[in-house]
Amino acid sequence: MLTELETKLLGIMMMVIMLGMGASLTFKDFRIAFRKPQGILVGLLCQYAIMPLLAYALAVGLGLPPALAIGLILMGCMPGGTTSNIFTYFSKGVLALSIMMTVCSTLVAVAMVPALLEFYSGMIGLPSEYAVPAGNVAQVLVVLIVPTLIGMLLRKWNPNVGATIELIGGFLGIVVILFLIVTWVPRNHMLLATTPASVYFASIGLGLFGMALGWALSRALRQDARRSRTIALETGIQNGPLAVLVVLLTFKGDMQQQVLLIPVLYSLFIVLTSSAVTVWFRRITTREELARDNAKVPTGASPAAA
Repeated sequence: MLTELETKLLGIMMMVIMLGMGASLTFKDFRIAFRKPQGILVGLLCQYAIMPLLAYALAVGLGLPPALAIGLILMGCMPGGTTSNIFTYFSKGVLALSIMMTVCSTLVAVAMVPALLEFYSGMIGLPSEYAVPAGNVAQVLVVLIVPTLIGMLLRKWNPNVGATIELIGGFLGIVVILFLIVTWVPRNHMLLATTPASVYFASIGLGLFGMALGWALSRALRQDARRSRTIALETGIQNGPLAVLVVLLTFKGDMQQQVLLIPVLYSLFIVLTSSAVTVWFRRITTREELARDNAKVPTGASPAAA
């Protein structure tokens, strides 16, 4: 399903993206964020309560076989993906909140992902051969956290170098994702044509339902509209490449190809669905901004006179 070149590019891409994300942060950002941590805490609740439960419910409700079920549950247990920061920026969301949520969910993932995987795998009764060892998850996460810390140190040492690495990381991430999509889809068109509708529903629904539930819970917990939209994107956009790397490290042969299907399809469709949601969110935010601007204009006065 993935060639050796694509696998290597995926690993390099993840490390460079995490390096770039680290270079976008300072240790002061963490201090500021944790003075008012409500948004981050709500985001973590959405990330590690809603998404794994949603993945489990979809796997059970759709009656997915073990290989597809563990792929979906793994995808639901992942931390937020760095592409959520890009979509948040273009949707006019709260970019600082999105970045901090991505970083914090990745740090927390070292403990949360293995625990959630074990819990939901047991709940669904998966055979032992489909178990994902906690060490494999931790190994991948630690490898990705290290470049994040290096990026932060580089930013502290030289802001100009940090800004350059941030730009390179973001650009390279987009290029590699587009390359993987362009090369993978034509090569696997027969697989896509024979994949059951239930698998497509699970792959697409995980992201879309996750965004909807993340928004609803954020509003219920009294986050404002703009922050709720940011949390919604961060909730629904999981770290697909990270899930792929965990699968590649854990499974071999035909089993690997079967488990990979949903993480790969999710990663493909989340780009499309998030783009549509981003356009929608951007229009909503623009209308809200115009409404606030109009509210500042005194009654009977023209905008120019005001």
